[in-house]
Amino acid sequence: MKIPRAISALIDSFQKLPGIGPKTAQRLTYYLLHVPQIELDNFSDAVSNLKKETTLCSTCRNIGESDPCLICSDLSRDISTILVVEQPLDVLAFEKTGKYKGLYHVLHGAINPLENIGPDEIYTQDLLDRIKTHSVKASRVKEVIIATNPTMEGEATSMFLAKELKRLEKKSLKITRLGMGIPTGADLEYADEVTLSQALQGRRDI
Repeated sequence: MKIPRAISALIDSFQKLPGIGPKTAQRLTYYLLHVPQIELDNFSDAVSNLKKETTLCSTCRNIGESDPCLICSDLSRDISTILVVEQPLDVLAFEKTGKYKGLYHVLHGAINPLENIGPDEIYTQDLLDRIKTHSVKASRVKEVIIATNPTMEGEATSMFLAKELKRLEKKSLKITRLGMGIPTGADLEYADEVTLSQALQGRRDI
């Protein structure tokens, strides 16, 4: 059965999204056929403006509306601590706990040799440059908490960062890893607030 070109095009577009298979793409497309046109226009505008109205923070590499982002420019944050995460969604997860008041650094991925993703493909060097610079803010960084996911890729990234941070020979710098509370193989964005709070409190030196 030949379906209209507009429907086929939207189904193909949905299938390109992570976790969306053919049947889900079809259901979403046919659902949208019953949505009022004004809502479709709003949906279209939201997608169109997604990259136009956001920017990458030059300090922490988080996604925000301004540069620096709201967290980096917040004078009430503790600038002596930097929490390193894989994705911007992880920042949202930790912010929901209300327990962490320091700064962040977003890597936008993890080291994965099988996918040809090395340290240069994610924002590891930006973190190292941020720590070793001679600025007043950098000199006040006392702890880096590595909060990559407890997966093989996350652990590889953690070990790489710990090794490189120790090479900076900054004696006052403490390097820690999140403590127990997050199951191995899980993604941080799916962890609840209590689990993340316990992981923060139980972080360990590496």
